[in-house]
Amino acid sequence: MAGSNDYHSIDDYIQDQPKAVQIRLAELRACILEAAPDAGEAFNYNIPAFTLVEGGKREQQIMIAGYPKHVGLYPHPTTMEYFAEELSGYKTGKGSVQFPIDQPIPKNLVVRMVKYRLKLIRGE
Repeated sequence: MAGSNDYHSIDDYIQDQPKAVQIRLAELRACILEAAPDAGEAFNYNIPAFTLVEGGKREQQIMIAGYPKHVGLYPHPTTMEYFAEELSGYKTGKGSVQFPIDQPIPKNLVVRMVKYRLKLIRGE
């Protein structure tokens, strides 16, 4: 979307999106923070990233992004594989899923995905 900007905060990024995208991104962010309340906020590839452990590098982050017709969640290929059946109704990539703007975010699923990734990172 507006990704050519250099954002200073996740709030800046979300506020720079169309209203419908803002709503879905805020929902994704809330799901991530519900599952990982201590997550830090950062940027990777100029999109919002949530570090699941202090100082978490790319492998320890979950990212989100807004687009004209969907919002993207980038939890990690291991998480995508684990939840593949539940995500079968969405467009997915190796490490990403697209949630259409005109449909509600599957909040319970997103929270479970984040918690799963956090467990893997922590080696639980």
